[in-house]
Amino acid sequence: MDVLPYLYQINVSAGGIPKLPVQQAQIVRAGIEGDCQRNRTHHGGPDRALCVYAWEKILALQQEGHTISPGASGENFTIAGLIWDRMQPGNRLHIGENVVIELTSYCVPCRQNARWFSEGHYRRISQDHHPGWSRLYARVVSEGWVYQGDRVQVANHSTEDS
Repeated sequence: MDVLPYLYQINVSAGGIPKLPVQQAQIVRAGIEGDCQRNRTHHGGPDRALCVYAWEKILALQQEGHTISPGASGENFTIAGLIWDRMQPGNRLHIGENVVIELTSYCVPCRQNARWFSEGHYRRISQDHHPGWSRLYARVVSEGWVYQGDRVQVANHSTEDS
């Protein structure tokens, strides 16, 4: 039986990684209320307001021997049940009652992530080196509250496949 996509974990930080889990969060145009990035040159801004990743990719990376966990690589939303290889810029995700985000670009992993990867190979989550394994940035289309466990629906690609 397929799992319907849902918000597995919401992650925030006062700056830097790992981002830590919270049960709920207010989503505003700038991202998650109260979440900060240490390096605003490469992170944050309207088109990088949120970072999103797949729970299944984290599990697969753990099976390869990496110590990555939800929020460790800086993602705000860890989502379960999506076919992550099909996620790409332009997809919109409807989360819970009101929140809509649009995926904007693939995240380039930084060396701060090396500690979660065997032998420091943080490029394991690089779209250029391993297509389909990257985190994605998103902009906020519609603000509101999200809660751990909220349903996630995909637009701009076949939702019956997600």
